[in-house]
Amino acid sequence: MRIKMNNYKIAIVQSRFNPEITDSLSSACIEKLKQHGVHEDNINLFYVPGAVELPLASKLLAKKKDVDAIVCIGAVIKGDTDHYQYVCEQVNYGCQKVALEQEIPVIFGVLTVPTYELALARAGDDLSLNKGVECADAAVEMLKFIKEIEAA
Repeated sequence: MRIKMNNYKIAIVQSRFNPEITDSLSSACIEKLKQHGVHEDNINLFYVPGAVELPLASKLLAKKKDVDAIVCIGAVIKGDTDHYQYVCEQVNYGCQKVALEQEIPVIFGVLTVPTYELALARAGDDLSLNKGVECADAAVEMLKFIKEIEAA
């Protein structure tokens, strides 16, 4: 079954923390979504202060029922405290909870990495490694899956 992507609406929620990384992830995601046929006017980018705010923003967007998928973009880099572990767990759990409760794809595009250098590698110009591209692919695949299930 061939599914046209031009009518789907995708929200990208991006953490403002580590903008040199998250801006690159969002840009790559947007470009890949357009390559998949999602119309540029149907891609909306929203900003939140940090990764912990991604689940609430996603839930608010999902409850409005005017988006078909949500991509959460962030970068949590391990430091010298336990903060990293708590943030990663909270954000992962929160995004998954929104997806299950609201029955909408919520794609987890939050880098959880031990070093800044690794984050840069996952957000760099090599699109085969850029997590933003992977997120766009996952969003499109999930939307196609949902359409196939609905048609069955």
